[in-house]
Amino acid sequence: MYTTHKKQQGITLISLILILGLIAFLTLLVLKISPIYMNHSKVVHALETLKHRTDIEKKSKQEVWTSLSKQFNMNYVYDVKKNNVKITSRGGYLKVQIVYHVKELIFGNLSVWVDFDDSIEVGVK
Repeated sequence: MYTTHKKQQGITLISLILILGLIAFLTLLVLKISPIYMNHSKVVHALETLKHRTDIEKKSKQEVWTSLSKQFNMNYVYDVKKNNVKITSRGGYLKVQIVYHVKELIFGNLSVWVDFDDSIEVGVK
């Protein structure tokens, strides 16, 4: 009778721990970073809403900021402050640029830094 010795297959306990640790770390990253991008989509939506308003290029800078601020408050966007918004208005031309960053603590001294720069232009230069 012949007996064959097959090589054992599978992963070791250390490999399993490393794989589970990597999966946990990636899950933590997704859970920390996805709300940042969800809030950013609300900022982009507020800009698009502003772009499609009639006669927005004729409004004052304060009126434009008030409109944006109301959108941000309604959608719970707290990352964009007034000093992050640059409004350029000349005659029938309006440009609104929002430049801001978000720093999110992952754990310990490890953080994620995300920069955003969005703008719209309405009217004729």
